[in-house]
Amino acid sequence: MVASARVQKLVRRYKLAIATALAILLLQGLVVWSFSGLEEDEAGEKGRQRKPRPLDPGEGSKDTDSSAGRRGSAGRRHGRWRGRAESPGVPVAKVVRAVTSRQRASRRVPPAPPPEAPGRQNLSGAAAGALVGAAGFPPHGDTGSVEGAPQPTDNGFTPKCEIVGKDALSALARASTKQCQQEIANVVCLHQAGSLMPKAVPRHCQLTGKMSPGIQWDESRAQQPVDGPPVRIAYMLVVHGRAIRQLKRLLKAVYHEQHFFYIHVDKRSDYLHREVVELAQRYDNVQVTPWRMVTIWGGASLLRMYLRSMRDLLEVPGWAWDFFINLSATDYPTRTNEELVAFLSKNRDKNFLKSHGRDNSRFIKKQGLDRLFHECDSHMWRLGERQIPAGIVVDGGSDWFVLTRSFVEYVVYTDDLLVAQLRQFYTYTLLPAESFFHTVLENSLACETLVDNNLRVTNWNRKLGCKCQYKHIVDWCGCSPNDFKPQDFLRLQQVSRPTFFARKFESTVNQEVLEILDFHLYGSYPPGTPALKAYWESTYDMADGPSGLSDVMLTAYTAFARLSLHHAATAASPLGTPLCRFEPRGLPSSVHLYFYDDHFQGYLVTQAVQPSAQGPAETLEMWLMPQGSLKLLGRSDQASRLQSLENRGLSMLPRLVSNSWPQAILLLQPPKALG
Repeated sequence: MVASARVQKLVRRYKLAIATALAILLLQGLVVWSFSGLEEDEAGEKGRQRKPRPLDPGEGSKDTDSSAGRRGSAGRRHGRWRGRAESPGVPVAKVVRAVTSRQRASRRVPPAPPPEAPGRQNLSGAAAGALVGAAGFPPHGDTGSVEGAPQPTDNGFTPKCEIVGKDALSALARASTKQCQQEIANVVCLHQAGSLMPKAVPRHCQLTGKMSPGIQWDESRAQQPVDGPPVRIAYMLVVHGRAIRQLKRLLKAVYHEQHFFYIHVDKRSDYLHREVVELAQRYDNVQVTPWRMVTIWGGASLLRMYLRSMRDLLEVPGWAWDFFINLSATDYPTRTNEELVAFLSKNRDKNFLKSHGRDNSRFIKKQGLDRLFHECDSHMWRLGERQIPAGIVVDGGSDWFVLTRSFVEYVVYTDDLLVAQLRQFYTYTLLPAESFFHTVLENSLACETLVDNNLRVTNWNRKLGCKCQYKHIVDWCGCSPNDFKPQDFLRLQQVSRPTFFARKFESTVNQEVLEILDFHLYGSYPPGTPALKAYWESTYDMADGPSGLSDVMLTAYTAFARLSLHHAATAASPLGTPLCRFEPRGLPSSVHLYFYDDHFQGYLVTQAVQPSAQGPAETLEMWLMPQGSLKLLGRSDQASRLQSLENRGLSMLPRLVSNSWPQAILLLQPPKALG
């Protein structure tokens, strides 16, 4: 009785907590029961959908494991496949979900055996090498994918083997086009059959260890006369984006009539290509590649672009150059042309490439050389693991280099098995330009010509530059150097090392450091030189067409122009006269970002207009300035002592999203119309 009374007392004391717990348990039971019912209904529906007909040959070829791939992408893959399954005209995707659920345990894509075609055979040995031709790459073709891969013969997706491995399955699930999926499947099938990668590569170098003698910078030796004629340089400029003003500044800094300049503009940068073509027409020793490629970060297409450009440079009539130097628009010289020519003339037989160091195994893992990659749909897909070919030393480092003409001729024209097999290997390699030339040189007869210095200084800050910022285009984490600023100038003055170029520089981030370099190299500009501190960069041009802009930005630019015209029409005299009342005609002609003294000053919008009064059509340029949004609420002793305040976070914005200024700053003051 005493125990019963105690129990009753406890129940009365905690009856609210007990009731709450029971309610929660009941609710959980209802949720579990409802979800189990939904799963049973869905399973029954799938079973009914599978009964009418068996799988056709070729269906289910996109079979993927929903758990394969990198973390964070499973949800996206499920959504993509389900979206395709409900769209008409894509019968393959409808079967993928069913096949995936049945094969999930084995993580495989079964082959869809099509009828045996005449002449069809397994590609192995010499047949696999024939896929890329004698030179390793076909000479022509669209650059959306790397032509070294076996190309699909039709629009269907029919893997020739049972695809195994989570990386390959993940890539198939995420690829957006059937052609890319077919290329991935073909590459994986060849790799699984052991017919894609060379097992061993011959080595011709008789030396062992690292062949990298150091060359120090000697100011007195640099002033000594040079034996023989001065060397002539072929500059390969690899550019993209819209920064034509910075490219012109670089070309002006390195230009010499004795050198040659070959410019490749990314296939996606139409505005920059138009400007560069117009610029090249003024000089006999400046040419633009008649072909263009999409060169994504880390892609195999970058190496292919270099090899094709080297062949072009060797075959241009009258261009007798001695050294090949590649530059980007974010590079800039740190020593004069005379110093560079004198240095190279004293080292005519040397090839300058920067190596990663002496820990090869760590470099191979970090660089992903032991992984298989393929580029298509402007993306580098990771497809699995592979073995490094036996018999050679694999090396790499920077993809900015200085190469002799003789070595370039060897790489382009030779039939040596060393080069042919390394081309095949690096066709399916991440960041191939950072390792291909190093590895070829270190294993060739010219291995003693290697100098472990690419004659450049790079502004590396791993904490800021290694943020996996390229994961949207590469299945890997990559790093990028940071921009130089005036406080980094001491790093540019390498006293003991022979460095002649530095990177990176971006005028939308800081232009003052370029002014300091110009003064250091060439002295001050003449008094009264205009626009020394000004910089503008195109963000829209009418020739690009409205399709290159989002609806939001097109609306914003049009609103900028109308806002400017309204301000001019309603302003006090003299702008308020009838002569200053206009109606816009069509879309804005161009929009530029405008900076002065490394501060963003607004937008320059060019618009064709028709005067409200009688008169011919005109073109106006409107300057829209950003509006300060900082307000100090209240006053205190500390606030009264404040003399200067600046948003330093904004200074990083151009480097990270250099083409997104219009999306970031839309608070504007009343515009000014510039005559």
